[in-house]
Amino acid sequence: MFILTTIQDLIQIKPEDFSRPSLQAIKDVVNEKYSNKIIPNIGLCLCMWDLLSATEGLIGHGTGLVNVNIEFRMTVFRPFRGEIIYGLIKSSNEEGIIIDLEFTSEVFIPYQNLPENSTFSKAENVWVWNSEGTELFFDKGEPVLFRVEHEEWFDQRPTIVERDEKGEIVEERPTAWRVIVSTNASWIKFHLI
Repeated sequence: MFILTTIQDLIQIKPEDFSRPSLQAIKDVVNEKYSNKIIPNIGLCLCMWDLLSATEGLIGHGTGLVNVNIEFRMTVFRPFRGEIIYGLIKSSNEEGIIIDLEFTSEVFIPYQNLPENSTFSKAENVWVWNSEGTELFFDKGEPVLFRVEHEEWFDQRPTIVERDEKGEIVEERPTAWRVIVSTNASWIKFHLI
């Protein structure tokens, strides 16, 4: 579910951070830049694991920023195919169920990957599994075990974010990545804990 990936980058340390220990200043810059960001075909970056190397800093002319070439390892969420993961149901719609893993909600169960005899209840806005004459509801907040089937990556082109007069985002951009999972195998069951 989690991997370490090695990244090389040029970072800039601000003059106000010069009094802090170098390692902490570097960690803060890296975490600000990468944490909760998706790197295509790598995964969702969580936090810096460790610093492998760093060059001597060079002060930029006129800015006072120190430029440092670094190599570090990043903790990344990247589940593998067939992995069994635990999450909570965040929401449902006619297309399927969105699962929350506390640090991401980019996990999706399409309706085709739900257990057989599952139907969507428009009245309650939940999926219902009819199992041996019993209705089992996939309610919001319920825990679920699921199996990773594959990932979907979407190219995100730079766009201008439109805002209304209050400054609110008018249209949400689609995610750059999501994990497609299933619960339709006989050994995976929704359950209460």
